[in-house]
Amino acid sequence: MPLPTPPSKLGALLSPDEYPTQLRARRSTRKTRGGVPEAAAVEDASAGVSLTLPLPTAAAERTGLEVPAVAPDIAPPQPRRARRGQRADSDAVTASASLPYDATAASDVSRVDEAVEVPETTAYPPALDSSHTASHTANDAAGHAATAPARESREGREARRANARATARARPATPLPQTPPTQQTTSAHDREAPLGTETPITARGADLDAPGVDTPLLLTDTAPKGRRRGQDAAPRAEQATRKLFVLDTNVLLHDPSSLFRFEEHDVYLPMMTLEELDNNKKGMSEVARNARQVSRSLDALVAADGGNMADGIALSCLGNRDARGKLFFQTSLNDIEAVVGLPEGKADNQILGVVRSLQRARPDRSVALVSKDINMRIKAHALGLRAEDYRNDQVLEDNDLLYTGVMPLPRDFWHRHAKGMESWKDARTGSTFYRLSGPQVGAMLVNQFVYLEPNDGEPSFHGVVREINGRTAVLQTLRDYGHNRNNVWGVTARNREQNFAMNLLMDPEIDFVTLIGQAGTGKTLLALAAGLAQVLDEKRYNEIIVTRATVPVGEDIGFLPGTEEEKMQPWMGAFDDNLEVLQKSDDSAGDWGRAATQDLIRSRLKVKSMNFMRGRTFVEKYVIIDEAQNLTPKQMKTLVTRAGPGTKLICLGNLAQIDTPYLTEGSSGLTYVVDRFKGWRHGGNVMLARGERSRLADHATEVL
Repeated sequence: MPLPTPPSKLGALLSPDEYPTQLRARRSTRKTRGGVPEAAAVEDASAGVSLTLPLPTAAAERTGLEVPAVAPDIAPPQPRRARRGQRADSDAVTASASLPYDATAASDVSRVDEAVEVPETTAYPPALDSSHTASHTANDAAGHAATAPARESREGREARRANARATARARPATPLPQTPPTQQTTSAHDREAPLGTETPITARGADLDAPGVDTPLLLTDTAPKGRRRGQDAAPRAEQATRKLFVLDTNVLLHDPSSLFRFEEHDVYLPMMTLEELDNNKKGMSEVARNARQVSRSLDALVAADGGNMADGIALSCLGNRDARGKLFFQTSLNDIEAVVGLPEGKADNQILGVVRSLQRARPDRSVALVSKDINMRIKAHALGLRAEDYRNDQVLEDNDLLYTGVMPLPRDFWHRHAKGMESWKDARTGSTFYRLSGPQVGAMLVNQFVYLEPNDGEPSFHGVVREINGRTAVLQTLRDYGHNRNNVWGVTARNREQNFAMNLLMDPEIDFVTLIGQAGTGKTLLALAAGLAQVLDEKRYNEIIVTRATVPVGEDIGFLPGTEEEKMQPWMGAFDDNLEVLQKSDDSAGDWGRAATQDLIRSRLKVKSMNFMRGRTFVEKYVIIDEAQNLTPKQMKTLVTRAGPGTKLICLGNLAQIDTPYLTEGSSGLTYVVDRFKGWRHGGNVMLARGERSRLADHATEVL
């Protein structure tokens, strides 16, 4: 019985006698080298070169398609193992299979004697060169089969080997040029591989045309070298962006650690800066102490580096990891050109000359003068020099961003946070607690006061944030110190902010309180009244200690006679005025009662000088620091760290009345502690807004 004819295999019906013949021809085609079908030698019309064309099946003889010429050894990637008769090494085949196909990478390794044509459904590799395309029809198949492969001359082989060596040494950024038309064949290894791959290069000295010489040398592609070039370019780009800051003497005297505050940028110290440091190191003032500290830091840097000072000293050699730049000293004193028109003997003018010389000598660097002297910065700008203020000591760039300790609630607060809300009441204090969650919780801080005062007649809400746990907050209602029955030493709160401040001052769980406000807002009166109530009535603290920065508003009147308290008495006039107000609050006591109360207050109220605070420890004391805006961050740290167990510290100040030189609202010690202590569960801050001294004082504050 004749075998059935499968039309899906042959594409046309065959007779039973022709079917075995075609089947044997197809099986013999599959036994060719490397699993590649039979190939035909095709002649390139443009270059006159004979190329070997792989053609898959013999069934394509019935079609008349034009087939592009492809090197028989450059087949699509074959993941299967090499078949019998394949000469190339398995590693080389795997590497070459990962490369993109190119018409110029033709090889004549495989030779076949029979030429067939490819049917229409045969798939070919992309990116074929049109110059290597030949037309094949069924009529000239016999002519193609008779054409013998072209043999390459000795000059052609030498040219191919030279081309392979040049390709191995070169690192092209663009695709390699194609082989000239005069060259008969091009090695498949000469093609450019993608970045990050390993390109096989034929061994030097081997005959590329000889059969069996297919062992590649795996050479790393140009990608790592390109990355090394990028890594080398990164330090150069960083060097171009790194600035060179020339420091004025007042910067070092203002902040002794300013040498290490410039991160990756370099610091330059003129010789005149060192000279001024030497002139200011004598004495016991804050400026003298800072000058000595800077001198010790410079000495430690020079000793730790031990190299050539002209090359710069690494600022990180003392353990300051944030300082990644270098420190340069002025090592040449003769090539500095003085600024024409300015006195040469003045230190500021000499520093300006150094800055201008550096700017001319180093046009590749951004040279800038850093000074706290406003006039010196103006002169630098007039001379075309870049000058900046030292801003690293400023806690806030904008004083409006200072933490106020008070946050108003939106009108729909209870509607948006009512889901899952819990409430309970403390029988001991009479306060009501609310546990809630919602979008407003993310903006709250611990011990921050919140209030809601609707205009539709509903009761107002004043509370404080006691606890924050993720998206859940606990609010507590406040005690109303504005009511007469809740007065503190005869003093009641006159506005909302004073009530907030009184809740902080009377809370035993709060250890650190800062009150900020303009003149006449009641800062000193509230703090003193709360201190007297907790020292004399509740016996919570032993005594009240009052201190302040002794910075005169005008000229100094000279030395004061007497003891420490007598010397501080002129500075404590504000407390004496408030004590008179507090003593007159009880009219029923009479003259004898007020005199006894005054003696009792004087026995529990001590006035101390800040100059003798170092080394002390206050245990169960109520400490008031008045005029705290005139303190530097270092002085504020010295005072706050004096607090011992059971001590409460209150800082009072007005940022609009800073009398200390070189201090601003952003660099004041009061601003420093407000920003650092916000959100602490044992600290709080209130910014008093409305003045309550008198109508004259309120009007003067607004118009003057």
